[in-house]
Amino acid sequence: MKRWIVYVLCLLMIFFLAACASSGQQTSGNTATTENNKIADTQQTSDKSAVSGQEESSVTTHNKKDDDMMKAEVKEDKTKVTPYITDDYYIFELNENVERTAVFYTNRYGITLAGDLYVSKDLDQSQTHSALVIGPPYGGVKEQGPGVYANELAQRGFVCLTFDPSYNGESGGEPRHLSTPEIFSEDFSAGVDFLGTLDYVDRNQIGAIGICGSGGFAISAAAMDTRIKAVVVAAMYDISGMGVSMDNDMRARMLDGMAQQRWADVDAGIPAYQRNYPKDAPLDELPEGMEGTNAEWWTFYGLKRGWHPNSGGTFINTSMLPFMNFSLLAHMDSISPRPILFITGDIAHSRGMSEEFYAAASEPKELLIVEGAMHIDLYDDVTKIPFDKLENFFIDAFNG
Repeated sequence: MKRWIVYVLCLLMIFFLAACASSGQQTSGNTATTENNKIADTQQTSDKSAVSGQEESSVTTHNKKDDDMMKAEVKEDKTKVTPYITDDYYIFELNENVERTAVFYTNRYGITLAGDLYVSKDLDQSQTHSALVIGPPYGGVKEQGPGVYANELAQRGFVCLTFDPSYNGESGGEPRHLSTPEIFSEDFSAGVDFLGTLDYVDRNQIGAIGICGSGGFAISAAAMDTRIKAVVVAAMYDISGMGVSMDNDMRARMLDGMAQQRWADVDAGIPAYQRNYPKDAPLDELPEGMEGTNAEWWTFYGLKRGWHPNSGGTFINTSMLPFMNFSLLAHMDSISPRPILFITGDIAHSRGMSEEFYAAASEPKELLIVEGAMHIDLYDDVTKIPFDKLENFFIDAFNG
């Protein structure tokens, strides 16, 4: 099986097994280390072994503390979507020439999305301008990588919208921490809806940027929504790759485990969920013994570099079910003649995915490999993210 598929299996198993770890913030770091080191080991073994390992610990036992937390979040969500807006929770410094505004709007399913709108302070709002909707990595939020991109691109004249996916961050939707391929794709189109209501946005010049897992959602959205005129995917992951790659035996074992989890959730009256990364504050250093791809994730999400209280890195356990049937990239070739730019790093663990997806896409398309860039460098490292290329790509796409 192709190497990138094994990485997707390992990534989703990290989310799944982290949720099976014992509760509590301190325990979260330690147990995640133990379980996720097992995942790192599976990268050297067959994907069948990986799935078998998941099957053995597929059902999360509910406990009162975590269930009470989930119920409290649901109660709060029913009452009001309240922004967390404070510079303390952004992982970057806002440029002095950029204005950021908290915005709220609904998607096609009636879910309230929380976003940040970035514009240059000297933008002439009597004219219309190009706009971009920017999605976060899988498990991430708008205050992380999307804000880094928006902060830079707004300085170049783009109107930029970042957002928290439905059910996550400051956005609405129940149950909390749900992941769903259709609605995560719809969230990009909802961003287009919102941008199109602004008098100073040209509706014919709206593009999408997907970082990591949202790269697949951005492509899925563009395949359905022709209003998205160009797409950039950086350090791309196809989260649905697991579901379309398994043989029937592997698929049956995975689905049996998740079926048992559904019964556990029914009996508890609430879906099982536990964070992978710290809730109250980042760690000072990586947990002892952590290495490989998991250490890379923790370097961003678990340490000061990219930590955010709304980015726990996991979803409720049964979130993986729809990904077993939903192929995000099934109609990628239909995006043509609208262009796609794939960006990856020469030392990114996900490089093979971008290369394979680039090969499968129809023209016009481009592949840019950034020298010296790891996967997570394309989340936030402004010295490695190719903003000049992004600017020129969208200008050419909108004016071609």
